[in-house]
Amino acid sequence: MGAGDNTPDSAKRPFGEVMTAPGLRDWFIREVLPLEAALVQYLQHNWRNRADVEDLLHDIYIKVCEAAARERPQHPRAFVFTTARNTLIDRVRKEQVVPIEAVADLDALNMAADDPGPERTTLARDELRRVQAALNRLPPRRRQAVYLKQVEGLTRREIATRMGVSDETVKDYLAEGLFDLAELLFAEPSDLRRRT
Repeated sequence: MGAGDNTPDSAKRPFGEVMTAPGLRDWFIREVLPLEAALVQYLQHNWRNRADVEDLLHDIYIKVCEAAARERPQHPRAFVFTTARNTLIDRVRKEQVVPIEAVADLDALNMAADDPGPERTTLARDELRRVQAALNRLPPRRRQAVYLKQVEGLTRREIATRMGVSDETVKDYLAEGLFDLAELLFAEPSDLRRRT
């Protein structure tokens, strides 16, 4: 990528290039393509420039297919929406890179570089409340496993010891808990299917 080129690397790759693994095309059509409407809505809701949605969707599909070529995810919907979230985060990070020349004049402009501003602070707090509400809706053991992994940063083995269960049980709690969270946070209200 050259200087000033904002095109993501994955956007330069034809989609067909990643569809070479056996069965990948059928898996994509069966598991991922039906999510497109919800995924587009998620991107439009979470990305300020709607003109970028098609490029973002392409990037997400490339990343999902590259990962699925190595190993198919057990929970495709959660995997696709997690990939979408991570793609948005990566895009935000890339857009926040400021050329060196602009940094030199930052003090002269009296700008507070680290101040997120009241709108971003409010949005971040709202998002945290939404995540907390979704966490609170998880069954207690799944919620505890997800909290210990994502917030406290414990390993699966450490979580198993703390919860008094096997490593395999923790793996199940995490997979099911993260799947449930993805559904609660990203699914259409009519699509929510609470698993027991």
